[in-house]
Amino acid sequence: MGKTYSQDLRDRVQAHVATGRSRRDAARRFGVSASFAVRLVAHVLRTGTTAPVAQGRPPGRGKLAPVMGFLIARIEAQPDITRPPKFDSCGSR
Repeated sequence: MGKTYSQDLRDRVQAHVATGRSRRDAARRFGVSASFAVRLVAHVLRTGTTAPVAQGRPPGRGKLAPVMGFLIARIEAQPDITRPPKFDSCGSR
């Protein structure tokens, strides 16, 4: 995942656009991409804040969510579990 721009930069870009200047002008002035400035202003219009949106999947909604309890119980029962070595068809590593 990428890193978000600082809150200070987000606020300055938004303030620049709020004074009546264009989003592309704000992007050039602050050295960010035009798409960032456009999406930031759209985000502010939608939510009313310049705070970044949370990244990543919400906890408990991945592929392993249905078996998470089982996995945690297994790890707690034997914390030093290691995966068995992988053997090819000849029986060697």
